[in-house]
Amino acid sequence: MLLEKMISILALSAVLMDGSMDAAMPDKNIDGKVFLVNRQHALNQRYVPSDLRDVLVHGISQDLRDEAAAALEALFQEAEAAGVPLSSVSGYRSYSKQATIYQRKVDSIGTKEADRISARPGTSEHQLGLAMDVARKGSSQLNKGFINTEEGQWVAQNAHRFGFIVRYLEGYEDVTGYDYEPWHIRYVGVEHATAIYHSGVPMETYMSGYRLEVYDYLIHQVTNEVLP
Repeated sequence: MLLEKMISILALSAVLMDGSMDAAMPDKNIDGKVFLVNRQHALNQRYVPSDLRDVLVHGISQDLRDEAAAALEALFQEAEAAGVPLSSVSGYRSYSKQATIYQRKVDSIGTKEADRISARPGTSEHQLGLAMDVARKGSSQLNKGFINTEEGQWVAQNAHRFGFIVRYLEGYEDVTGYDYEPWHIRYVGVEHATAIYHSGVPMETYMSGYRLEVYDYLIHQVTNEVLP
């Protein structure tokens, strides 16, 4: 068993070193909290979550799946209490809405640049109903400067406590396929969000390790089985 685990770690490391989205090993349950969506793992254009509901928070009216909506409401309440109130900007998007957004970007800046900052239809986490773009209260601006605000810092440091991760991390653009987006948070549940936050790696990397049981091995078994 120990040898098999070590081989898994070496195999994972070798795959991840190429900086490819193909490194990820996605969960197969499309309605699960850790279903992976990116350019390599797309959704059917007919997919619509069955439990969407309005999120009762300040900002533009948006929908999320029920569990994610409840978690976001709790996150917003605590952010408000901490003196860093937030606004919702963009939650669930249908396949057709994402197609419109993407085409608008292509028409404006060309396909190559559009692909860096916008998902093609079927490859957006927003279609899952588990992602929300957030901004400072009273604002709908989404830009990298958000991380330099008190609100952005609070989100980066606390979102995991409510089951969310900052999905597109700085320095991992080749893995996630997108530019750094400190405003885009994705619901994966508290357990996974906490593990991803402390690992410092993007969801693609984490899911590969999770499916291979590498993270469980490193956290729970290395001390007893490897070290003298």
